[in-house]
Amino acid sequence: MSKNKHLTLDDRIEIQECLAKGMTFKAIANRIGKNQTTVSREVKAHAQSHSNGYTRTEEYCPKLLKAPFVCNGCEMKSRAKCPYIRRIYVAKTAQSSYEETLVESRSGIPLNKESFYEIEQIISNAVKQGQHVYHAIKANNLPISTATVYRHINKQYYSIGRIDLPRAVKFKPRKTTAPEHIPACAKKGRTYQDFIGFMEDNDALPLAQLDTVIGRVGGKTIMTVHFVNCDFMIALLLENKTAAEAAQKIQGLKKKLKDNNFSFGDIIPVLLTDNGGEFSIVSAFEDDEFGNRETNLFFCEPSSPNEKPEIEKNHTLFRDIVPAGHSFDAFTQQDVNLIFSHINAVKRKQFGGKSAYDLFTFFNSVELAQILGISYISPNDVIQSPLLLKKL
Repeated sequence: MSKNKHLTLDDRIEIQECLAKGMTFKAIANRIGKNQTTVSREVKAHAQSHSNGYTRTEEYCPKLLKAPFVCNGCEMKSRAKCPYIRRIYVAKTAQSSYEETLVESRSGIPLNKESFYEIEQIISNAVKQGQHVYHAIKANNLPISTATVYRHINKQYYSIGRIDLPRAVKFKPRKTTAPEHIPACAKKGRTYQDFIGFMEDNDALPLAQLDTVIGRVGGKTIMTVHFVNCDFMIALLLENKTAAEAAQKIQGLKKKLKDNNFSFGDIIPVLLTDNGGEFSIVSAFEDDEFGNRETNLFFCEPSSPNEKPEIEKNHTLFRDIVPAGHSFDAFTQQDVNLIFSHINAVKRKQFGGKSAYDLFTFFNSVELAQILGISYISPNDVIQSPLLLKKL
């Protein structure tokens, strides 16, 4: 499901066609990959009222009081028997309305030279009297935002500077670093759409999802591997969040498995991960020691954690024990193994009271779980809170 993204014209055309077929908002949402609330709001916001020669009343049909709130799928819509005003959702009209709203929301209030200097004089005098920028704007009903004023001050458009702002001068500029990313050449044949097509042809293959959890920025990182079919999760402690470190640890895991007569490709034939730069050495994850592909690695769309929800949800169990912001720098791999042994021992409702450890060892073996660093924890000994950190 794609959240926090604007609907496109194609999405709106799909909504119109689905409404004509009498489909529910939930079914439409699944069809276009959006939340059903998004679809409901879209239809309510852009439905248009229509009258024709058959309309004999100024009232609306009582059916419009409930979903889908429009007449698109109604059999009476084009018949003379219906006397009510119609409400119709039209994709192109909705798109035009959306685009007009978008332009208006981004256009702001244009300032000419005279009004700019007038506002500058008011703001500068107020700040020199010790007033805060927000107070000066509201006290004088100025048609400008606080962010714009600060931007103009930083660009030295005003007669005052940051030194005149008693609070702003205390703040250091934020340090920004360009995030690592997956090169486009590495994603060729490994996109999320490629993944969907691959799984349609190989739906019997077990899927694992890959991600990283950050402790202190710049410190140690934990790379997690989640076996989707049984919610079993293992973790590798990285000294830093780099591609070289991630590649070294995953290759170390492959060697450990091989030394114990297991094959990484047999256990994890398909991997799905995000666009973090630590996964950019694709061959380390896909190939065996001889350079032969044993695992198929795919990448989600950027900023789309919803495409691998299972591992994201399982991370909440980790955060029950290690809260966000807690540094991993004091952890060893043994500490990480203990934490995830407790996580895998938690009883799951969806598995009828069985734990992820129970299912994984049933489908595989206790020996394999131990090689992956996960030990059996008695149900009564499970600690699912920061109290476990005191045992490390």
